[in-house]
Amino acid sequence: MKKYDPKKIEKKWQKYWAKHEVYKTKDTSDKPKFFVLDMFPYPSGAGLHVGHPKGYIATDIVARMKMMQGYNVLHPMGWDAFGLPAENYAIKNKVHPKEAVEKNIATFKKQLGMLGFTYDWDREINTTDPNYYKWTQWIFLQMFKRGLAFESFEPVNWCPVDKTVLANEDLENGRCERCGSVVERRPMRQWVLRITQYADRLLNDLELLKEWPEHIKEMQRNWIGRSEGAVVKFQIPNPESQINPESQIQNSEFIEVFTTRPDTLFGVTYMVVAPEHEIIKNHKSEIKNLDDVEAYVEQAKRKTDLERTELQKDKTGVEIKGLRAINPVNGEKLPIFVADYVLGGYGTGAIMAVPAHDERDFEFAKKYNLTIKEVVKPVVDSSGPTEDCFSGAGINVRYDFLDGLETPEAKAKMIEWLEDKKIGKRQVQYKIRDWVFSRQRYWGEPMPLINCEKCGWVAVPEDQLPVELPKVKHYEPTGTGESPLANIPKFVNTTCPNCGGSAKRETNTMPQWAGSCWYYLAYIMRGIFNFQFLISNYREAFDYWNPVDLYVGGAEHAARHLIYARFWHKFLYDIGAVKNEEPFTRLQSVGLILAEDGRKMSKRWGNVINPDDIVEEFGADSMRMYEMFMGPFSQPCAWSANGLVGMRRFLERVWSLYEKVVDSVIPAKAGIQSQRDGDLDSRLRGNDKLTTLLHQTIKKVTDDIEGMRFNTAIAKMMELVNEISKQESLFTLHFSLLVKLLSPFAPHMTQELWEMLGNQTLLINEPWPAYDPELAKGQEITLAVQVNGKLRDTIVVPVDISEEDAKQKSLESEKIQKWLDGKEPKKVIYVKRKLVSIVI
Repeated sequence: MKKYDPKKIEKKWQKYWAKHEVYKTKDTSDKPKFFVLDMFPYPSGAGLHVGHPKGYIATDIVARMKMMQGYNVLHPMGWDAFGLPAENYAIKNKVHPKEAVEKNIATFKKQLGMLGFTYDWDREINTTDPNYYKWTQWIFLQMFKRGLAFESFEPVNWCPVDKTVLANEDLENGRCERCGSVVERRPMRQWVLRITQYADRLLNDLELLKEWPEHIKEMQRNWIGRSEGAVVKFQIPNPESQINPESQIQNSEFIEVFTTRPDTLFGVTYMVVAPEHEIIKNHKSEIKNLDDVEAYVEQAKRKTDLERTELQKDKTGVEIKGLRAINPVNGEKLPIFVADYVLGGYGTGAIMAVPAHDERDFEFAKKYNLTIKEVVKPVVDSSGPTEDCFSGAGINVRYDFLDGLETPEAKAKMIEWLEDKKIGKRQVQYKIRDWVFSRQRYWGEPMPLINCEKCGWVAVPEDQLPVELPKVKHYEPTGTGESPLANIPKFVNTTCPNCGGSAKRETNTMPQWAGSCWYYLAYIMRGIFNFQFLISNYREAFDYWNPVDLYVGGAEHAARHLIYARFWHKFLYDIGAVKNEEPFTRLQSVGLILAEDGRKMSKRWGNVINPDDIVEEFGADSMRMYEMFMGPFSQPCAWSANGLVGMRRFLERVWSLYEKVVDSVIPAKAGIQSQRDGDLDSRLRGNDKLTTLLHQTIKKVTDDIEGMRFNTAIAKMMELVNEISKQESLFTLHFSLLVKLLSPFAPHMTQELWEMLGNQTLLINEPWPAYDPELAKGQEITLAVQVNGKLRDTIVVPVDISEEDAKQKSLESEKIQKWLDGKEPKKVIYVKRKLVSIVI
């Protein structure tokens, strides 16, 4: 028998697949469709390391099984190539971003090609291609025409290193997510998208996403941050005026606050405003300690939002002497403090302080010896004073028309009172802010807008799209708040589409996230050169492929890309471009592959492993198999050279089984259906143990690929190989079933073995093996599953289930997922054949 030579085998079949366009996808079909999608890569200069393909291998395995199950599969790939990383890489290496991106894409494509993926390269996209970003600009224009894109002059996040504005979603702990520098708040002219108008739909429609991980949905809920409450006006009186809380003073100045607890208004004893609040600027002449206030404000400017809002930090503030606010419910004059734990960019930039019922207010009041007035007591104990802060729901006590009411009723009663007096109103507020969409850099999509002195901002006519990014020699950021495009007269100076007068183009570019908001739709077309939205020619394909059935990528995109893409998709739904409200039916997170030292792979640490070297030494199939066997797919795991060696040996062992294959004629007594059917007939009784194991393996591998449990699928196939190896001889049928089951994981070797068995077909065109449910049952047991020592579920599992499988099955239980509530277990203990104990 010839030796297993992965280098020779893999080149042979990759060449064959490409020549015969094996993975070319039909636009529509009578077959059911399956759209499996990777979060497309950013082609950085470093190329791929072995951690990057983990998700791509997984989607390829799913795609191959679905093809064998009779689906028309769309499994595409492209490049997210605009944005800061590419531009900064180009600056560092003194090349043009376009040249750098083209070179990097070629490297990535070569590396991906070595792994034998089922990509239809005719559908390849690149966000920097004018034929692609024409439609990014088109979508932006539709938003502009409908008032969802607007010009703003509000303070924004400025990165002093990258020299551009960032959205809130681009920050991590008050720092630039990309370079780590502390951001500054600067008032600058920006284009902003009204994502807040879609906040309720983005939040409510999470309930439609039954196949999304709960922790991802919870991250989105928290980021959207919906709060119900009331906006309340606290009057700032003229020092000489007589205050009457029942009267409405026209043209008076107010501090507005948003509160989720209007039922505690009688307990307000002071106000706090952010250092950025306009009251400080507007009332300088009345502030008796202006120097102290301004010094505090200046000090706050040097802190990040994280430093200012850190719960554990000592709360600081300065009383604004000379100013008072009037509590609208009782007319009390309240001191006003400026404190940096209140942010100007969140809510109204001011809070009403109720120290008896808010922990932060309580700490602040204790420190500055301020009044603490209790107005709510716990339901279980509504008598006697409470020394500590009570922030929960309870019963209102001692105060006017709310006395004796429980919190929900008291809230409603107070809002009704505020609205009747016209000093407040019911309001819903969101943590999510409108999306700052401008970047003051070169390498991005130009905004298709023109500014005319007579007509104002005007949309570029659609037949003039795309507005192409001009070719330049110098593209470095200016740092002035202007894009480098502002220095190109030929680009800037134009005529107004409305009046024909002289006008100027917008010179800010779009953020990196723009192109990735709709890229999955571009794959549906066979190339993007004739792509058009809202055209009937494409409606059949759009309706056939949408939505994406399985989307695989990093969980770090939960509060950026996934929210942005859902927002754009809902807008496209509103204008009739798509017929489904959500773009991605099922979402699967990918766990990181760490280096052998347990750290993230990075040039900085010198621990990066190049996939080219792995494929050269061990073969693509070994790498594919090993990355899927390392551990649970969504969990991080460390690379191991020994583990890779072990996987190569396993494949060699499978290869050697071919020598045991006897005549392909199946004994009549076995009653086996045709090999073409891919079925293992239930009447096979030549070896009961092997028969049962074969049925169990087919079921296990099928279920585990569907559930993205690739490590346990491989473990089951290893168990089957161990049993088969004990046999003196092997029926072709048995070996063929193993080859089919293994083919999505190791497509090159299995296709070679399939050919050696005398077949002239491609494995992806073969039917996926079927199993007999009765024979697959085998012997089963019931395991108890505990969470923190309490029984929460029971699961039925095979008697010989492995420890890893038992733990994973328990964690996947819907009942257990509810008890975990998105938390990672601290410990999972398996007591063989009895129970699984989960500690959180």
